[in-house]
This record gives sequence, structure tokens and C-alpha cells, in this order.
Amino acid sequence: MGPVNWIAVVLAANLAVALGIVWHGPLFRTGRPLLEGLSEDGSRKARSYGAVVMVMLIGSTMLGHNFARIGAATLAAKPWLYAMQSGGIALAFVVPAVWLVQARLGVNTRQRLIDGGYWLVAYLVMGATFWALS
Repeated sequence: MGPVNWIAVVLAANLAVALGIVWHGPLFRTGRPLLEGLSEDGSRKARSYGAVVMVMLIGSTMLGHNFARIGAATLAAKPWLYAMQSGGIALAFVVPAVWLVQARLGVNTRQRLIDGGYWLVAYLVMGATFWALS
């Protein structure tokens, strides 16, 4: 196992958060922040992005560990593994979990597609970050 690229881990997590701000803001204009909660009067408000960064750091750390386990030589010979691994994790685990939780909460299909698309693209951006910094 090679070393984890910790610079890529931190940068990938922050790029995923930045993507979320753009994704839910100017791109799709969902009117929902990346992490929202209810205030005392029942209105929705944005919560700290620190929690979002921590969640992305967990995912990014796992990707970094995954790429370290694959090894630099294999990744250099097969660079498409960055997209396959990061996109595969998103499609197999993250997006279905988000989809099921939101379905249970009664979120409409359009919002579930937007959110699922965000998580897929966020993981692909994280994989691309590891590739760019390899």
C-alpha cells in the first residue's frame, strides 16, 4: 500500500463542498442550502458548513485510502480507475442511500434526482482531484 495523498484528501473534500454550493445555488436554484435545518420559528435555515466539510472529509479519506491500496503504479497504468472507483462508490452506496432516505421523508423525485446527481458528481470531482494530484 502506498501513502495516502493527504493534500488531495483535503482539497477534494473542499472542492466537493464548493460544488455543492454552486449545485444548489446558481446551477439548479433549489433554494436549499447544502445542509439545512429548522429554526425556532419553523423556517428553514442554513447550518454550519463545517459539518458538510467533515462528511466530505470522511468520504475523501476513504477514497484516498482506496487509491493508496490500489497503488501508484496501477493507477498510472490505468488512470480511468480514479473515475471508476469514485463514481462506483457513489453509484453503489451513496446515491442509493440518499435516494432511500429522501423517499422515506417524502422528498419529490426532482429533488432526489438533483441531490443524487450532486453526490455522483461530487465523488467524481474528488476522484478527479486525486488523479490531478497523483
